[in-house]
Amino acid sequence: MRKGRTLRSARDVVLAADTVVAIDDRVLGKPADMRAARQYLRQLSGRTHQVYSSIFVADPIRERIRSELSHVTFWTLSDNDITAYFGKVNPLDKAGAYAAQGHGVEIIERIDGSYTNVVGLPMERTIELLREFGIVSAFRPVPVPQFEPRDGAPASAHGKGTRR
Repeated sequence: MRKGRTLRSARDVVLAADTVVAIDDRVLGKPADMRAARQYLRQLSGRTHQVYSSIFVADPIRERIRSELSHVTFWTLSDNDITAYFGKVNPLDKAGAYAAQGHGVEIIERIDGSYTNVVGLPMERTIELLREFGIVSAFRPVPVPQFEPRDGAPASAHGKGTRR
């Protein structure tokens, strides 16, 4: 939010946001390297964690902040599952070393709360804020991928594994 405040100008509207992943009272930001990324996914494997985002919007005379919380449950992941996921996604630029979009369905069992929050920008809260500033008049919901298992779905990307 500090960066958003420093970018304020005399005529523009500024939007800034940040997202963190938390588990066991520990914040998991962006991992420093692949070893840390693997450790993050091992820690999240088979468990529910929290994703927190804050959105800051300001113009020359006012500023507003909104926050969003979502709960994310991961499948139980084997080392092979993690390696396969890292072959498709770069975990180093993502809080918690994962992304909900794209291949997220391979590691995420369910999301309770805002899917777009887990992606990194909670659109529901962002739209609320932008409306307060007179910027957005209409909003179409973002399509949410199916995270629940379907009958006949493979147990993992390898056709076997640790999924329930």
